[in-house]
Amino acid sequence: MTLSEFDSFRPSEPARRRREGGKRGSGRRRDSGDGSREMPMVPEPEFTSYYGRPVVKPAPWGDDVAIYLFLGGVAAGSAFLGLGGQLTGRPVLRRNARLGALAAVGAGAVFLVKDLGRPERFLHMLRTFKVTSPMSVGSWILSAFSAGAGVSAVAEIDRMSGNRLPLGPLRKVLQAVEGPAGIEAAVFAGPLAAYTAVLLGDTATPTWNAAHEELPFVFVSSACLASAGLAMVTTPVSETGPARNLAVLGVLGDVAAMKVMEHRMDPVAAEPLHQGKAGTMLKWSERLAVAGGLGALLGGRNRMVAAASGLALLTASALTRFGVFEAGLASARDPRYTIEPQKNRLAARRAAGVTGDSITTGS
Repeated sequence: MTLSEFDSFRPSEPARRRREGGKRGSGRRRDSGDGSREMPMVPEPEFTSYYGRPVVKPAPWGDDVAIYLFLGGVAAGSAFLGLGGQLTGRPVLRRNARLGALAAVGAGAVFLVKDLGRPERFLHMLRTFKVTSPMSVGSWILSAFSAGAGVSAVAEIDRMSGNRLPLGPLRKVLQAVEGPAGIEAAVFAGPLAAYTAVLLGDTATPTWNAAHEELPFVFVSSACLASAGLAMVTTPVSETGPARNLAVLGVLGDVAAMKVMEHRMDPVAAEPLHQGKAGTMLKWSERLAVAGGLGALLGGRNRMVAAASGLALLTASALTRFGVFEAGLASARDPRYTIEPQKNRLAARRAAGVTGDSITTGS
């Protein structure tokens, strides 16, 4: 049947071969009869995302958030050390730790507000309290901590100035609440150091989510490193005994928590912790933490060794936060880190005999 005037220019088609026996539509091949030469009609599925784009949207956080994570750890650990100086009668350690806590939490708030864009956005987060939201809980933790750290630090500043701050009758009130404020800040120090890890682990970012069980321990240990390092740099060695002890505990906790976390995580999800920029930072973080811990343990009573060890611990803490932050962003940019751990978890569930739920059946 001719459909177009151009069909007359087409070459003639070869004649079709008739099936053996002259029957049409049998639907079965007769090559060998055993089906050994049948070819699969549907190829094996191979994962590919849409034009290679990320499956999950990377967190829209920049360096401001990474710096806030580090400064939050410095502030939390310093408040804890300030309480140690308060309870053990070390006025210089108490003063330096309290001032360090206020400076760190203040600078951290600046970077947080810079990331938010406008200061009122932080105030908007305080209008509600949602237990299931790490960001909402963290906002209240940061506010409560800042209140205690601020009161105790202002008392130190007033004492340093010879009671010259224009406080009037509030000076007696300040002196009365100084101690309880230091305790209150120390109570919220742990939650302040850990809530950012909970916040990261609560996202869909593959590496952060896979590390959500151990990441709070890593961040708390990192806060111990940072605050102990700062105290060892700023305080005479005669009063840094609690800081040296905290440094040793922080190194043990940091190294152990990182090893446990990497061992428990899916190997694919843990890859960004060992590769690229994040891998380099975390590798140097471990080296500096061990070096700083040994310096604090063996030579912490020497001023020069104590200062060098403190700088190493501060740098190690910063590299830990920045490395974990960068590893998470790298895992979100590559769709492989989203899909392959999911496939591994699915295979593990099926191997464990869990085959009747919607996760394993896909329906």
